[in-house]
Amino acid sequence: MLFLLPPSETKRDGGDDGSSLDLASLSFPSLDRSRRRVAAALVRLSRDVDASMAALRLGPRLRSEVDRNRALRTSPTLSALQRYTGVAFDPIRASELSEDEASWAGAHLAIHSALFGIVGAADRIPAYRLSHDSRLPDLPLKAVWPRPISRALSDRGAIVDLRSEGYVELGPAPAGSAYVRVVSDDGGRRRALNHFNKKTKGVIVARLLAARPELSTVDDFVVWARAEGMMVEPEGTELVVVSESVLDLTH
Repeated sequence: MLFLLPPSETKRDGGDDGSSLDLASLSFPSLDRSRRRVAAALVRLSRDVDASMAALRLGPRLRSEVDRNRALRTSPTLSALQRYTGVAFDPIRASELSEDEASWAGAHLAIHSALFGIVGAADRIPAYRLSHDSRLPDLPLKAVWPRPISRALSDRGAIVDLRSEGYVELGPAPAGSAYVRVVSDDGGRRRALNHFNKKTKGVIVARLLAARPELSTVDDFVVWARAEGMMVEPEGTELVVVSESVLDLTH
């Protein structure tokens, strides 16, 4: 089964010496044409700094993000799981994974990029800046991605969807998938979360990598998660996860 993560705005710099982007090497090859269209549009946009900063909604301190995009085709690459940083990815500690953990991640984890569509955890990508709500001139992301991504996901079996709603709009998961909604439980009163929503998802992935369970269905995942001490409740097409029950596992 596949666990589908959102990306992060923040990304680690650098990469392996001598490496560069090879779109043909990425997982989900049916997305290749769309990837090339979006990448070409982003590089073109990067030639105009002011237009780039407006389209990407960047403040003056983030001007270097435009330089990243301009060097998209030649800058060094890292695995996608190592490239992304931030609240959701910090618990995963991608650079410290064992060989077995990295292998499990490569088989069962994917990340939804606004630039590359769905990429496998082991796919090698450069640093870049593009978000689900960025506006490329004459190439709306919502016109490019939803159909190809939905098709690409349709034959991947059971999917636990950990993405944010903005990325779901760029490519809904097929029927039978389960969307994870993280809530806080304060004496029976539940509320949605932001910061701890991301951290909770990162901890779930970290626990999966440590355990590397054999899972085939969403029900299998629910059984495993509950055995780990997580409060996971199926509600229609969603899995409601109580944040405290996950974050307490890190103490």
